[in-house]
Amino acid sequence: MNAIEFKNVTKSFKDGDEIIEALKCTDFSVKKGEFVAIIGPSGSGKSTFLTIAGGLQAPSNGEVFINGKTFSGKKEKERAKLRFDEIGFILQSSNLVPFLTVKNQLKLVDKITKNMAKTKGDELFEQLGISLLVNKYPEDLSGGERQRVAIVRALYHDPTIILADEPTASLDTDKAFEVVKILAEESKKKNKAIIMVTHDLRLVDYCDKVYLMLDGILTEKH
Repeated sequence: MNAIEFKNVTKSFKDGDEIIEALKCTDFSVKKGEFVAIIGPSGSGKSTFLTIAGGLQAPSNGEVFINGKTFSGKKEKERAKLRFDEIGFILQSSNLVPFLTVKNQLKLVDKITKNMAKTKGDELFEQLGISLLVNKYPEDLSGGERQRVAIVRALYHDPTIILADEPTASLDTDKAFEVVKILAEESKKKNKAIIMVTHDLRLVDYCDKVYLMLDGILTEKH
């Protein structure tokens, strides 16, 4: 079964008298355990695609499914619950709360999801090599360390899908490869479907599939 699937999905915006097709008719799917990259220039539709995949906006036409069940067709409140349960986000700036320690970043997730085992965070910190950083604040961490924490936070509530939006944009080359290697390993170890939007073509070697987004059209690269 596909973890996430787009069926005939489009997204259009009105700009004055003009209709802009940000995402043309798209069929797309990712299975659990697959790590997929989407590449393409700025303004090509990648961000629109990702926000629809994350349920942050609804498609104009077509439907998005998670684990075979409708996602985009649900009401906003139901979609928000499914998003919290099934999707983890990793953003390019790590997006950590500056006044919370690493450990307390996860307590914030606990308050939202209300269903976490307390030992799981420690296990993830150990797996990603940041156990010694749990009492530090984001400003005390390097860029690579902050992204590792962001990955832990995204995995913490055990989602089916991870959406990574330019997760290495603020990192140097070595740290960028390190973060993408971690994502590739986690997709297999924890059977997660991971979709990474990136401009960096050097990183796609770690991915199972690579798609190109150009003028709102998504095609698989072979």
